[in-house]
Amino acid sequence: MDQDNCSLTCSVTIERTNSQGSILKKTNHRTATLRLVRNNLREMFIEVRAEKANLLTKLMLKSISVFNKFMTEGKASIKFKEENCTLFLSNAPTAQLINFLKTIYIKISGNSNQVGKNLLRERLLSNKPIDEHQEISPATSAEINKAREKAVSRATVTTPSPSVAKKRKWSNENSLKSSTARKLYENPTVGEITEEQNRILDAVVSGKNVFFTGSAGTGKSFLLKKIIAALPPDVTVATASTGVAACHIGGITLHQFAGIGLGTANLDRCFQMASRNSSATAWRKTKHLIIDEISMVDGDYFDKIEAVARHIRRNERPFGGIQLILCGDFFQLPPVSKENKAKFCFQSKAWKNCIHFNFELQTVHRQKDPEFIKILNNIRIGRVTNEIAEKLKSTAKQKIESNGILATRLCSHVNEAEEINQFQLNELKGESKTYTAQDSDQSMTATLNQQLAVPDKLVLKVGAQVMLLKNINIASGLVNGARGIVIKFAESVPVVQFKSGIQYHAKLEKWNLKTNTGNIIHRIQIPLKLAWAFSIHKSQGLTLDCVEMCLTRVFNAGQSYVALSRAQSLQCLRVLDFDNKQVWAHSDVLMFYKKFRKNLQEMEMIPLGKKQKI
Repeated sequence: MDQDNCSLTCSVTIERTNSQGSILKKTNHRTATLRLVRNNLREMFIEVRAEKANLLTKLMLKSISVFNKFMTEGKASIKFKEENCTLFLSNAPTAQLINFLKTIYIKISGNSNQVGKNLLRERLLSNKPIDEHQEISPATSAEINKAREKAVSRATVTTPSPSVAKKRKWSNENSLKSSTARKLYENPTVGEITEEQNRILDAVVSGKNVFFTGSAGTGKSFLLKKIIAALPPDVTVATASTGVAACHIGGITLHQFAGIGLGTANLDRCFQMASRNSSATAWRKTKHLIIDEISMVDGDYFDKIEAVARHIRRNERPFGGIQLILCGDFFQLPPVSKENKAKFCFQSKAWKNCIHFNFELQTVHRQKDPEFIKILNNIRIGRVTNEIAEKLKSTAKQKIESNGILATRLCSHVNEAEEINQFQLNELKGESKTYTAQDSDQSMTATLNQQLAVPDKLVLKVGAQVMLLKNINIASGLVNGARGIVIKFAESVPVVQFKSGIQYHAKLEKWNLKTNTGNIIHRIQIPLKLAWAFSIHKSQGLTLDCVEMCLTRVFNAGQSYVALSRAQSLQCLRVLDFDNKQVWAHSDVLMFYKKFRKNLQEMEMIPLGKKQKI
């Protein structure tokens, strides 16, 4: 942990009450910085410094309760019982907030007994004034490990009562009574970030408009989640060109956010549509706009939303002064267009004005085999040598099935995949079981169907080929995209055996979806989907461990590349009737990347500088 984990910048409300709980004083600070400090007696404090009012508040970290149920949304509260004071934190960058709370927990875990023993001795020997405070030193590895053991072991030895679990509270009273502290160690911001990913994250945090690209499997979605966690949630909007991609990063579709429908109307009409209350409020509130799968956003549409942003925000800077973070691979799926006349975002008028820094991720994480990575890199740019063609043709004879798991067939058309799944399910004998999703808002079922991979109605039989749609246990291979077969039903619940041999008693899981108004809707369903076949479009972002494809009906540049790059390795891939003509790249995209790479070096030489105020 670094020194930054001892400070946090967010919105803070300080509430003071009397002994009966009645509010005596409430102070709101839109922006304040919290620091962890200690005095020469090793007593720890949280120091709150309001940015505008320049007010300083110090509260001792003694007899505190931390409520962290909503910390992944940038919210938490810290109650100081002896001082009858509570800090309500909001709009905190998720990663920063989690690390700040974790540092408090680590320091309290390591020092709770030691402080009491040494306090009298420190008081007697110290010549320094007691009110002198210094920043707390970063947590050591030993402190981190000790705190993790306490959090995890305490959470597994006893089962928390429903009320405790519901509140998500941990306290430092009486040896840290904590049944939910392990949540600090089980959060979506955890995971090693590479040096090349960190450079992009630094550029974003410093306030730059950024476009980053990379071939399939280079960790673009992983990095986007890190970026989202590093920005204040109340003023950050994560969007994507498709519902499936939006779901991967916990965001909404760009069309939902923009408020101009498909963007087919003229500009004046688009201004009117986006001026409606909910859309206009969202545009004005936004400081950071993330767009994933930018390759599928039409260039004319991009120009229109850029003009809408300036109009609604009454600001003539590009995108009305909003910071842009764009991500995608133009070698993958292009914008949907009539007569195959795609206009890419990089061909729009707004692109040059909006994007200041370009990056390309080079390290592939999905595939480990250098030979397969080399083949995919060639396929990506539309190059197929005789050697590559022969290698892909040879996979047609491979037996990639095991433990009764058949290969998932990737289809170029959605209807074809649905027909295959329905036909294969009907062919199975035995009783079928239907699982109907529980949607929090019935009027939003169509939206949930569009954006979530999990179906509202799931029909299964013993023998059904299925795919897991959620990370259940990463260590044991129960991950999003894992392939399995239904072997029985136990107490009306499907039992699935996966390719790895692991059996999983499926239980209901929850998917949250943010709407364009900022509300959260959810779906509760069994995390499975029929997997005899999938469409190439719906497979984006997935890693498949048993996949078959016939590419004779591909109709878009990059479609074959997207399909082939879903495979984890050559050994788990079967390509039928391969022909060189099934692989091509768009000439405009090839030209863009040629210039893009030429400019990368001089772009990188420009110092990033300090964060710009937006």
